[in-house]
Amino acid sequence: MSAPTARPAAGYAGDLTPADAWALLETDERAVLVDVRTEGEWQVIGVPDVAGLGREAVFSQWVTADGRPNPGFLDELTTAGLAPGDERPVVFLCRSGQRSIGAARAATAAGLGPAYNVLEGFEGAPGPTGARDREGWKVAGLPWKQS
Repeated sequence: MSAPTARPAAGYAGDLTPADAWALLETDERAVLVDVRTEGEWQVIGVPDVAGLGREAVFSQWVTADGRPNPGFLDELTTAGLAPGDERPVVFLCRSGQRSIGAARAATAAGLGPAYNVLEGFEGAPGPTGARDREGWKVAGLPWKQS
């Protein structure tokens, strides 16, 4: 299944709003959510919760806490059950929708996907006060939990 509301993108299947990402996960049981934030972000900020859909999210850091690329990223996706050519939709999520673009591009180049980026990410960009409270997965009211 493809997400009809995906915005076209260079190097991956497209961008989805948080609501459209959830809709894809709801309607395609093969779809996988991959949170590419750092372990520290998962622990402090919380994580998306797809247990209500009968599955678990995959957690694989795109970059490590020191900002270096995670050399085991693609191997971690393979270990999680994703395989080149299996055509399983993969939905990548980060804090604001930027790192997940790189992850979606890398997955696509490795033959995974279709790979999608979640616009706005888990928390979205900071607002005028610096708080991340205007957009993103959490603000959209999608399921999440404190890890």
